[in-house]
Order: sequence, then structure tokens, then C-alpha cells
Amino acid sequence: MSAPHQDLPVIVAGGGIGGLAAALALVRRGFTVTVLEQAPEIGEIGAGIQLGPNAFHAFDALGVGDKARGRAVYTECMVMHDAIDESLVGRIETGEAFRRRFGNPYAVIHRADIHLSLLEGAQESGRVSFHTNTRVVHVEQDDARKTVTAIDQQGRRWTGQALIAADGGKSVVRTQYVNDPPRVTGHVVYRAVVDRAEFPKDLQWNAASLWAGPKCHLVHYPLRGGEQYNIVVTFHSREQEQWGVTDGSKEEVESYFQGISPKARQLIELPKTWKRWATADREPIATWVFGRATLLGDAAHPTTQYMAQGACMAMEDAVTLGEALRVTNHDWDAALQLYQRNRVTRTARIVLSGREMGRLYHAAGVERLVRNSLWKGRSQERFYDALEWLYGWNVANCLQQA
Repeated sequence: MSAPHQDLPVIVAGGGIGGLAAALALVRRGFTVTVLEQAPEIGEIGAGIQLGPNAFHAFDALGVGDKARGRAVYTECMVMHDAIDESLVGRIETGEAFRRRFGNPYAVIHRADIHLSLLEGAQESGRVSFHTNTRVVHVEQDDARKTVTAIDQQGRRWTGQALIAADGGKSVVRTQYVNDPPRVTGHVVYRAVVDRAEFPKDLQWNAASLWAGPKCHLVHYPLRGGEQYNIVVTFHSREQEQWGVTDGSKEEVESYFQGISPKARQLIELPKTWKRWATADREPIATWVFGRATLLGDAAHPTTQYMAQGACMAMEDAVTLGEALRVTNHDWDAALQLYQRNRVTRTARIVLSGREMGRLYHAAGVERLVRNSLWKGRSQERFYDALEWLYGWNVANCLQQA
């Protein structure tokens, strides 16, 4: 692996999952990386997330596959029940046949464990420097020198040969170059983690489990070797929501789940504390590249949680960027355009599919009956065929548009 000719680092704005994945992809191409993180320390908040086979392909490409695998819980299936009558809507087996089809497993993991796996890889490389309490507020570019300078909240200037904006759904870099408004969904997500001893035994399934209800749904699955369980509840808010994260209240959650069956409803009695996310996405955009700066992860394609692919897409972005640099021999202009061509349509499909999936999960009345009939009698192979576009991604096919 030959090192790039320029001595300047690549600047990565954001030290979350997308930023660390980008740093690892760049290190594997021989670059040094400077990560600018606005938080006081490099870390990750949140609870559990789901990982499709495409995420494990990305972990392997970033050199941290073993770390991530050691921290994940491998589920037997993905299952959806109707939250009113408890009937089975659909079940997708994620065992041996699934792994054979997609080349990797389906798993669930704590966000902090993904982040730690990526962080360890970046630290072990010796080529990534981290600067906390550093929030990028503006970007300048020198076209003649082909450099990018990130200016932080203290006026400090960080110059590199390129800038990767992995600064999240409220990206400052995206605001500077695009300035498009968020689309606040009105859907509120509560997340919590509880210990296994407190989790109902009749729900201790090794599965990514979803209970679909009218204008709401509930999700649960095991974490950290089954010692904890992740609980996620989502509902359509009665209030005018503002995009962001706050502390939640048990009373609010309970008020939205009155018609749900006792078996599903017991989930909302468990957490002692909740975190409350008022969700938003943005309309997909075709341009992510602005000179030597590009968007990545939620900065490029913020989405709702319904496809369970936010972190997966950020890691795919990073791997694709690294591959684009490889095949263009580190020609940044060509590589960034190649990266953009290969990511815009796929990530837009995730954003738009997430909106449709939210409607499906939250169906009421006759729509609920239609939803419950959609997958009756469907074979596992037909389920896998329908998921091929999503889970069939890997490093070998990530640059389909030359």
C-alpha cells in the first residue's frame, strides 16, 4: 500500500460511527487522519442497533471484523407480531441458510460496542489523531493548493488535503453547502436497555422482534451476550415536535399504547429511565461533493430508523470512499465523484424505504389487515430474494458505477 504524495492529513469532522469508519478506510489507503469531535470525549450514546450482513462486510473491509463479531449477539430470526392480537405477521430465519445466502450473519449489538470496535482499530493504526471539544463551524477551500481548512468554534484552523463531513444529521458542513431543511416526522422514539433479570421470560427470544401497532410499534432484542435487552418504542406524537434528544417520561409512553396487548405492553413497564428521540430525515440529494469536501453517513443521508440501516450505511459509505481512492490511485477529484455516484441512489432508497416501512409498521384499520396478510405462506428463499438488494452489498460490488 503506497502512501499518498501529500503530507497533509485528511480531516474528518465527527468522531461517531461514520467518522471512525471513514478514518479507518483512509488509513488503509495510506493516509493520516485528523478527527475533530465536538463532544468532550470520543464515545457513543444510544442503545442497541441491528446489523445486517452488509455491516459485517464493511467491518471486515475496515479491518475490525473480529472485534465487532466478538461483541455482537447473533439472532435466530427477525420476527414481526401484530401488537393488538399477537398474531405472527412474518418471520425471517437468520441462521445457516441466511448466512450462506448473504455471506455474513444478522446480529444485534450495542452502539457503544460498534463504536469501540472502530475506535480500537483507529487507535491501533497509529495514523489517526483525535481532537475533542472541537466543533467545525465553517469550511474554506483553496482551489489552487487543493486544500480544505476546517475552522472550529475557537477559530482554530485545521488544514488537510480533503475533508470528510461525518458530522451527523445536523451537519454544519451540509448546512454550509446545501442548507436544506430537515423533515421532522412527528414520530417519537424511546430507547432503553434493561438487565436480563428484569426482562419478561416469555419475551426472552434470540430474535430481532417487532410488535406492530396502530400508529406505534415496539422492538426488543438481546444485547451483550443476552445479559441485557434493548427496548425501543415508537409512536406518532400528538405534539408539534422539534428534532432532538431529551429525557423521556414513562407517563408519556404509557399514554400512547393503550390498545396494545398485555404481552407487548409489558415492555413499556420495564425501563427506569428513557431517552426520547424526536426523529427527522431529509429529502435525498444528488450532490454530496463540494470541491475537496464530501458528506458521509447521516450528514449525507439522514434517515428514520425503520430500515435499521443508519450505521450500516455510514460504514458502507466509508468503505466505498476507500475503494474509490484505491481505484483512482488517490486522485481526490475522481475518487469523490466515483464515491458519490455509487452511494446516492442506494442511500436514497434507504431513506425512502424507511418512510414506507414506517407506514407499514404503523398501519391501522383495513391497512393493518392488509399488512398482516402480506407475507402469509412466503418461503424463506422469497424473503431472501426480497432482501438481496439490501444485504447483498459487499466490497466487490460497491463500485458498480464507474
